Amino acid sequence: MTEPDVLHSLLKAVAAGKVSPADALDKLNNFAYESVGDFAKIDHNRTLRTGFPEVIWGLGKTLEQITQIMEVMRERNGTEPNPVPIMVTRIEPDIYAQLKAQVPDIQYYPTARICAIAPKRSKPQYSGTISLICAGTSDLPVAEEAGITAELCGFQVQRLWDVGVAGIQRLLSNLQVINEADVLIVIAGMEGALPSVVAGLANCPVIAVPTSIGYGASFGGLAPLLTMLNSCAPGIGVVNIDNGFGAAILAGQILRTAHKLKG
Repeated sequence: MTEPDVLHSLLKAVAAGKVSPADALDKLNNFAYESVGDFAKIDHNRTLRTGFPEVIWGLGKTLEQITQIMEVMRERNGTEPNPVPIMVTRIEPDIYAQLKAQVPDIQYYPTARICAIAPKRSKPQYSGTISLICAGTSDLPVAEEAGITAELCGFQVQRLWDVGVAGIQRLLSNLQVINEADVLIVIAGMEGALPSVVAGLANCPVIAVPTSIGYGASFGGLAPLLTMLNSCAPGIGVVNIDNGFGAAILAGQILRTAHKLKG
């Protein structure tokens, strides 16, 4: 059966009283997707189902593929009354310049390597603060990927950069950032010790992000990944190497779940 046939059958079942509206909504949450050419299927109901929109992984896609996917997403989910951000990750400056020519209202966040068509907000959509703590300047692309993702998804973000354990006084003189956080994302390369130190000081969840920055024995991020997984400090969750985007989504889910529990 085609997508319209499935939807028509579901609506007939609701009208006949064979399926409740609640059950139909549950089915629709896992139904709505749209094919774009022969190269993509856009999950339009991801926001309804998970709280976060579909995001385009830009690396490896052609310019034409990215622009077509963005326009389909804009048509379905990027307009009032409930617009969602249309994000593309891992976009280098030369690709952005070409995208800008075809999508004039696109914004670019160069450090994060994110392009987005984003709704204008006067304040964060969700309560709570996600604080990002970054070990070194070279880790900033991963850190900013997390920060921009969280902000585009409607969260308040606080940043603290270049406070790695090689100069621990830099972290200890900024303890208010740790104390004010509701969720912490801690980004580090090399040996990846910073999340353990932070988790020993924090009273909230800590999400550790290993980066591929470091000398040869860091093995492209494997060494900090293992350090973070083996941390003796409790309350740490670890995402994959260089996965700032995934860390932001996890932090957002923690805050959204806390908000639901309060309600």
